[in-house]
Amino acid sequence: MTSYTAPFEIHVHGEVLLRDDVDFKALQEALKPLWKYAGARSLVEGGQSLYEDEPGIHFEAKEHRLQLCWTVRGDDDFRQVLDDLCMNINELSATGAQLEVTFYDTEFDDEDEERGAESRDDFVILFVGPDPASIMQAQRDLLVQDVVGLMERHFDGAELSGVVQEIDKLFGQRFESLVSSLELGKPPRGSGGAGPQGGHGSGRRPRHLH
Repeated sequence: MTSYTAPFEIHVHGEVLLRDDVDFKALQEALKPLWKYAGARSLVEGGQSLYEDEPGIHFEAKEHRLQLCWTVRGDDDFRQVLDDLCMNINELSATGAQLEVTFYDTEFDDEDEERGAESRDDFVILFVGPDPASIMQAQRDLLVQDVVGLMERHFDGAELSGVVQEIDKLFGQRFESLVSSLELGKPPRGSGGAGPQGGHGSGRRPRHLH
C-alpha cells in the first residue's frame, strides 16, 4: 500500500505477557499480519513505527513481554488484519490483555471541521488471552478502572467497593453462562473435538493521543 493513498494513520498500542516458551521466531510469525501490512519482509523491518519517537513493536525476551506502540498508514482493510492478529496472539499469550487501536483520519482538516463535516476517526479496544476466562478478566479490569476513575470525581475511593462488587457479579454471571454454553456444546468424549479459542471484543472511545 502506498502512503499517498492511505486515508488513515493507524496506531496500535498495548502490552501482552507471553508464555515462557515463546521465542522471537514464533512471535514474528504471529505478528506477520502487521509487518506484512506495512510492506515489510520481517518483523525487524516492519516493527519500526511511522514515527521515530515511538518504540514500535518490541519483544522483551527476558520478561517474555510484547510491547506495541506502532503507527502505520492504512485503510479500513486493516480491521481484518486485527482479526488475524488477535487470533495469533491468543495462541502465545500467558494472560489476558488489551490492545488499543486508533484510526486517525488524515484527509480531515480544519476546513472540513468548519463546514461541520465529521472525521472518520475511530478507537477500538481489542482483548486477547489464552482462554475466555483470561479475556473476561482483562475486560473486567478495564471496566473497573474506567468506572472507578469516573466516580472518584464525586466519591471517595473507599466508598466504591460496592460498585466493584456489582461489576464482579455481572462478570461472574457472564462467565457462568459461557461455561454452561461450552458444556452444552462439548463433543462426546473421545471424539477429538476442541473447544473455542479466546476471542476479542471492541469498543469505541473519543480520539486520544499516546
